[in-house]
Amino acid sequence: MAVRPTVQLGDPLLRTPCAEIRDPGGAETAELVTDLADTLADWVRRTGYGRGIAAPQIGAPVRLVYLHLDRPWVLVNPAIVARSESTWEPWDACLSFSVEIFCKVRRSTWVDVTYTSPGGERHDLRADGELGELLQHEIDHLDGVVAVDRMTSVETLCMRSEFERRHRAESPYRR
Repeated sequence: MAVRPTVQLGDPLLRTPCAEIRDPGGAETAELVTDLADTLADWVRRTGYGRGIAAPQIGAPVRLVYLHLDRPWVLVNPAIVARSESTWEPWDACLSFSVEIFCKVRRSTWVDVTYTSPGGERHDLRADGELGELLQHEIDHLDGVVAVDRMTSVETLCMRSEFERRHRAESPYRR
């Protein structure tokens, strides 16, 4: 339907826990999914970055995540229900930082996630690696948490130009 402006770091909406969606298959949810898809595609087209987006990033404080990896994937009311004690430290960035700020974050090695599809089916998933990291990032948005809250050290903070020059090869964007 529309490419929406992306809520940027500093806007209180990014710190607000989101409400559950009552009607996963409803017209309002479908319209929001289309706007998330269009907005993410626009970011990828303009910057080359973007694997997922959460509803609060386009101003909708509801529990909805849209991913586009090898295919589109919609998660309604996702929640992390278990996580590993072991952690790793991947590079992270965010559309809500205009993909200009990167930092290393601490993430669980794996997470168990429950979610509903737009068709109303419940799903359970164990995700690790880059998918696990991405799901933690997007679900954090639904809980009012942003990537800099998970930053391992301010010394890892860098601008996109430096990230691309020094660290891109060790990120999900190495391809």
